[in-house]
Amino acid sequence: MGGSAETADGGDPAGGALLVVGDVVTDVVARHRGPLAAGTDTVAAIRTVPGGAGANVACWAVHDGCADVRLLGRVGGDSAAWHERELAASGVRPLLVTDPETPTGTVICLVDTGASAERTFLTDSGASLRLAPGDWSPALLDGVARLHLSGYLFFSEPSRALVSVVLESTRARGVPVSVDPASAGFLTELGVDRFLDLCSGVDVLLPSRDEACLLTGLPDPADAAAKLSRHFPLVVAKLGSDGALVARSGSVRAHVPALPATPRDTTGAGDAFTGAFLAALLAGAGSEEAATAGCAAGAKAVERVGGRPPTESRRRREGETRVH
Repeated sequence: MGGSAETADGGDPAGGALLVVGDVVTDVVARHRGPLAAGTDTVAAIRTVPGGAGANVACWAVHDGCADVRLLGRVGGDSAAWHERELAASGVRPLLVTDPETPTGTVICLVDTGASAERTFLTDSGASLRLAPGDWSPALLDGVARLHLSGYLFFSEPSRALVSVVLESTRARGVPVSVDPASAGFLTELGVDRFLDLCSGVDVLLPSRDEACLLTGLPDPADAAAKLSRHFPLVVAKLGSDGALVARSGSVRAHVPALPATPRDTTGAGDAFTGAFLAALLAGAGSEEAATAGCAAGAKAVERVGGRPPTESRRRREGETRVH
């Protein structure tokens, strides 16, 4: 499983690039208060922002200090230039394949502006799920110290084939790989055993509470993280406002608390955690220290609208209209 050396407490030696392979989509975020009114209007504040779990992870990794972050993704010609500009503005090196037939994926994020800022996604993955082995070259690993796969790649045939090719390349180079399972709903459709099979050779698994429990059939996230860590060298279960669990070799080694936050939009909070966690590992941090960085990024993310950290251009554009 993976091949890079680690520091004594589980971190990577400092240095090297992070390559993220994953989805780039357009998010339409609709923030409303209370239940949707069926058959009529519901007042909402609506914004269109760049998103995608893979792209968000890459942006947060840069935000948390990783100097060289690259993103391989697939977009439609309808918005390729915009997505490339937004990624570059966040400090990510975009390696985007333009799909000639299918538009960029779109996700409608319905965010209840109540206390939890809970969100519901309507997802059209579009071009992102057409990322395929032909879009990969082992040369993409040149200078790369760690590779991250967005779990959304596991939910279509072309991108599953890509995952197999990527894992073969990383094994040959000794590059460690992390995976975020991404979606409990899609995991259920794919099948737990199939997902775990496809993840053979992955070094770090970063599931949410629901994903960890689904992957193990266990109701308690600590038990689930412990069980998963018998299959993966490192498991970090993201528990939202309950922080994170770090598990190795069949047992939970640490429970990292969340930071206090006033949530506005929980979209991308898990991606923020993952990006900051990986940036910290690449800087030489141990797994518990990296999880602490992840919790800090997650707290920042929930206080923002959209799934990415601020850039200078985005700061100038912001001043979101609040729901009345």
